Amino acid sequence: RLHEKADNEGRDLLLIDTGDRIEGNGLYDASDPKGVYTREIFKEQAIDVICIGNHELYHKASADNEYLSTVPNSRGNYLASNLDIIDPESGERVPLAPRFRKFTTKNQGIRVLAFGFLFDFTGNANNTIVEAVEKTVQQSWFLEAVHDREVDLFLVAGHVPLDSPEYHSIFKAIREVQWDTPIQFFGGHTHIRDYFVFDSKAYALESGRYMETIGFMSITGLSSGGQLTARPPVTESLLSVPRFARRYIDNNLYSFHHHTSLNSTTFPTAHGRNVSAMIASARKDLKLDHQFGCAPQNLWTNRAPFPHKDSIFSWLQVQVLPDIVSQPDREDIPRLVIVNTGGIRFDIFKGPFTIDTTYTVSPFTSGFRYIKDVPFEIAKTLKRILNQEVPQVVGILHELAAHLPVSSKSQAAAFEGPQENLEHYYGFGNQMPLASKNDKPLIPGYTTHDAAGSDGDDTVHSPIRFYTVPNVIESRVAFPKSEARSAEDPEKVDLVYIDFIERYVLLALKFLGTDYDIGDTEAYMEGKQLTGLISEWVEVNWHGDC
Repeated sequence: RLHEKADNEGRDLLLIDTGDRIEGNGLYDASDPKGVYTREIFKEQAIDVICIGNHELYHKASADNEYLSTVPNSRGNYLASNLDIIDPESGERVPLAPRFRKFTTKNQGIRVLAFGFLFDFTGNANNTIVEAVEKTVQQSWFLEAVHDREVDLFLVAGHVPLDSPEYHSIFKAIREVQWDTPIQFFGGHTHIRDYFVFDSKAYALESGRYMETIGFMSITGLSSGGQLTARPPVTESLLSVPRFARRYIDNNLYSFHHHTSLNSTTFPTAHGRNVSAMIASARKDLKLDHQFGCAPQNLWTNRAPFPHKDSIFSWLQVQVLPDIVSQPDREDIPRLVIVNTGGIRFDIFKGPFTIDTTYTVSPFTSGFRYIKDVPFEIAKTLKRILNQEVPQVVGILHELAAHLPVSSKSQAAAFEGPQENLEHYYGFGNQMPLASKNDKPLIPGYTTHDAAGSDGDDTVHSPIRFYTVPNVIESRVAFPKSEARSAEDPEKVDLVYIDFIERYVLLALKFLGTDYDIGDTEAYMEGKQLTGLISEWVEVNWHGDC
């Protein structure tokens, strides 16, 4: 519908996808193999530029699926400027998708040169090769592409933070040969609404997390084949500097009805109804609404501090992990269990806890591993190291933690008055909506403050408080019990941890002066994954209908 509106007004509307399409939703995670339904659903969307995210690359199978299915389904619009894959049939190293794409918009004739980048990711499966961005922009194909003088706009889509070394490298490389051509960056990975200004003709936009936000970027005054666009009208002041403006649109039907000037009756299309039917059919096939139990309260990832009765991580630490992490042949041995908070992706809401909820909260195929008989004095120090409380290791463990859905610019200024625990708190920004006694109460939500100010949110909300959480949490299971306050600590423990953090655990143990390596680790509860264990716990402890 927005395309129709743009066409009627003689404008051009491009749809950009910056990656991380997999994991975190039952439609993808519940099928076997994963993604059977979502690939067919995504194929129905007309995306103009699409690139990869890191989540598509953690496993060989998901990377192959991108290459064999998503790339051809995207009909030439999928771009992989710094990513290669080992072709599963030929065994040769080849680009995952075209490095770049040049096209002309249909209404205004704007000549666009587009790229698709991934940040300098190192956790990819061994059938893929991520080339460092700084090296990529020195390659002959890139230099030849950016020397093209018949370009009105460089469009860089990427699963890349905006103010990052990678994007600064691309900006510098383009500006060295095209000092005046407008550049629009679209970013991702940090899960925030964000905006960045490189220069007066180069801007960047990131559109939040989990499809909660549709990032809208407006550029007026671009040239078209060397001529200014006829529509919309421009003034003389726009002849040298185009205008850039951003808007963060809440992803819901109310927003779409507003921006299309349609309603619930006039907005749906036959194609849209067909796609909705595909989604409904897939949900039915996968039994995503099957209920394991009923959550008695809301549990938050970042909307409650840790520890706290409303924190999902306190719930895991105190209630869940002691019940689920047990191996029959070692169930009486004290164990120290470490789980990274980044493995829990979303909140639990009071009410039905379904198959879909399970994958929304914990989508990853993470099992447990352990090192037996680790001295407790060593094991109990790991949490401090993994949580970056030791200066020597600060900065190397950022990918363990649950992401805050806000930027550093959008923190405590949203709230007035004294704020306890301020160092643990992040708010949504310093946009404080004015209200009178006659105004309707605002719904809590994003109130963003970015490089352009606090007017980017399409819907006015009251601000929500967010809190930082540690990289990891620790649960002590089967420890000696005593009525005395200081029960005797065990001499040794089984050190149990989520397999995703194994390299960090071993690194921390090295830091503590031990010689543990991968050969000392074993599977714990082999074949069990955190996702399934959580649903089993819910079925036993939260049983019943809502």
